[in-house]
Parts: sequence; C-alpha cells; structure tokens
Amino acid sequence: MKITDVKTYVVANPPPQIGGRYFIFVRLTTDSGVVGYGEAYNATFGPLVTAKMIEDCAERHLVGRDPHDIETFFRRAYSSGFTQRPDISMMGCVSALEMACWDIVGKEAGKPVYKLIGGQVHERLRSYTYLYPQTGSVYPNETESDRNVYNNPEIAAQCAAEYVRQGFNAVKLDPAGPYTAFDGHQPRLVDIELSAAMLKAIREAVGTKADILFGTHGQFTASGALRMARAIEPYDPLWFEEPVPPDMPEVMAQVARGTSIPIATGERLATKWEFARVIEHRAASILQPDLGRSGGILETKKIAAMAEAYHIQIAPHCYCGPIVAAANIQLAATLPNFLILESIKQWGGFHAELLKKKIEWQDGWVIPSKEPGLGVELDEAVCEAHPWKGGPLHLEMTPDPLFP
Repeated sequence: MKITDVKTYVVANPPPQIGGRYFIFVRLTTDSGVVGYGEAYNATFGPLVTAKMIEDCAERHLVGRDPHDIETFFRRAYSSGFTQRPDISMMGCVSALEMACWDIVGKEAGKPVYKLIGGQVHERLRSYTYLYPQTGSVYPNETESDRNVYNNPEIAAQCAAEYVRQGFNAVKLDPAGPYTAFDGHQPRLVDIELSAAMLKAIREAVGTKADILFGTHGQFTASGALRMARAIEPYDPLWFEEPVPPDMPEVMAQVARGTSIPIATGERLATKWEFARVIEHRAASILQPDLGRSGGILETKKIAAMAEAYHIQIAPHCYCGPIVAAANIQLAATLPNFLILESIKQWGGFHAELLKKKIEWQDGWVIPSKEPGLGVELDEAVCEAHPWKGGPLHLEMTPDPLFP
C-alpha cells in the first residue's frame, strides 16, 4: 500500500464560527483507493498558506510511501530542513497528515484506531463545553462592551444551568479580561472582581452538578495569576488553564505551587519534547494536547504515557473542526489517565454538517464510534461549498499593549 494523492480543503466556518473562523482538512488516498482524513490546528500563517505547507510536507515525506510507517514519517518531517525541534507550524502539518494515515490504517484493518493503539479503556468519554452566547460573535474581545456570557454573571449562570440541564457536568469560561501580544501582565482589579463574580454566580446556579473550568490565554505573570487564583479558589474550579504564557514552564510551575487549583496547559504545545518540559517542572497536573498541533495520534499517545508516569491527566483540547475531534476521541478512548474531552456543544451545527454521520453525544458523554479508522467521514461536498476567502487568522491576540 502506498499513498498516491493528497488534497487539502480550507473551509470557512459560518457565523457564529464556533470552533474557529476556518478549518484546514487534508485527504490522503492510497493506490488501493482507501481514503483517510486529517485536520491541522495551525494558525501561525494564513490557512491557504498552511494548506500548501501540508501538501509540500506530504509530497516530500508521504507520497509514494506506506501510511503504516508513521514513526518514519514523523522523524523525517520533524527533521525536515535540518530542524529537529518542535516547530509549531510543521507539527500542524504533521498532525493532519499523521491522523489521515491512521484513518487509512484503521480502514485497511477494519478496526477503529483505538483498537490499534492499545485498545479501548473507556466506553464513553466525559465532555465539557464552553459557555457560548445564544447569538452573535463567539470572540469575547469583539463584544466586550455588550452584556454576554463573557462578562455578565447572570447571563453566564443561566447559560451554565442550561448546559447542565442538557446533560453536561462540566462547563468552561474565560472571563479574565483581554489578552494581548504583550502578555503576561498583571490582571486589573476589575478583571479579578469580574472573574470571581462569574464563578460565584455559576457555582450558585449549578451547585455540585458540574465542574467549572476557568480558562485564560497565558495572559498573566506568575504573581498576577496567583492573585487571580486566590480570588476564584472559593468556587473550586476543576482547573486554571494556561495562567501564564506557554514558553516558560518554569514560571507556570510557580503558579502550580502557589494555588490549590489544578493547573492545565498544552493547547499551544507540540511534541513530546515540549510536554516533557511541563512534566519535568511539575508545571501542570492536567495536559491539554490538541491532536491537530501536538504531533498527531501516536506522538500524543507518547505524551500521555509520559504524563501517566507522573499521575498527570489528559484533557484533549478541541477548538477546531470535527476531524481533530474524532482523533481526540480515538486517543482518549485508550488512555488510563484520560480526564475530560472538549466538546463543541453537542457536536451539532456546522460540525455535524461537515460529517456524513455526526459525532455521537449522549447526556454529557461522547460515545466512541465503532466504525473503522477515525470513525467519521468528511463530507467533501460541504467543504467545497464553503471555501475560505481570506481574513483574520483562526484565533488572534489583541495586537496592542493593554496599557499603551
């Protein structure tokens, strides 16, 4: 079996753009006609550029080769151009292509991927969702002046209670104020006050029926994060996500030592080598690899194994499309140290339209598919009908300092 063809899709995500402004998919085809799909969580360059990068990586390291040889592909791509270091853009490309290879391998074997990487540990996977507004933009920095789930305790509490009514037993929010290209910064007192008020209102609304996940975007200094942590500790959040920028796990470790709230991190990290630094410095007790960026399924299985040895849990990140979601599910089903899975609501809306059969969600739990490969099939006609026509990146930080 050899890979003979590669095709990419850059798909515009219609408003309200839950999961990002666009999704980057790849399709690999073998000489026997087996098709595999992958997705990159890559936003450092425009998505059309990234799609060309994926195609280039495939032409150099995959086309004409056996998709089973995933270790060889990873090492060649990781070393491409005399690098051998965690290049976030290359790893987005590798991740998409690697999960497409696994999709092919599973289909060829007639088994879901989880059966090929250790077997199924979990019959169902606990999931959480962000608090999303009912209408309008999902980007909080674009709606700061409006009353919404990002800045109004009453509205956030009502939204959280509704998700609990649907069956979720964990909800996430990130009300900690603006994040910029110049972070970390000290939180403003108004941001600390609002964050505490938001968590207080949600805790009163949901009681002990749901965990609260407190998200930030690496926006604080260690001392600033500890000031925030002291204010929200009374509401017992399950985690404090990425309290400081991701480039210095030594600094994040200062926060971990200074608060009783578990620290979670990892959506901006790639490969076992970056996650090893987090583990080495005891910077987090929950890791959040995104399989569209971390290096793919096998690489993240290694990351999870390293974490397991230190009693660290895995909570796969997924603010992207349904192919990354499917890969996350395949991996999570095999992990003894799995904690919780990010879900885009109940996987309805455009995420469901992109698939020939939607991801199964029941009463707060994702049910892993028993179909071969990743367990989902991309609807290429829907992809073709929603081409990306340019604009901002998938996610962006405010480009100016908080206090210019």
